[in-house]
Amino acid sequence: MAEPEDALTISHVAQRLMKTHPELDADVVENSVRTAYEELRHARVRTYLPILMERRANDLLLPDEQTDRRT
Repeated sequence: MAEPEDALTISHVAQRLMKTHPELDADVVENSVRTAYEELRHARVRTYLPILMERRANDLLLPDEQTDRRT
């Protein structure tokens, strides 16, 4: 389970992504953020955790063809 500070970060990242992707179900967005958190939760430097979580969760939300166009 996430620490209280991390839980707040997860909530804020999910809210930002829901505003960015209003067409997606909130549960899908929250699950992608939680997956991103689980992948990054052992990071030693916590300063960039929110932005890294947001980027990773966004990557999980984007279909492959959109990801290919961005790069």
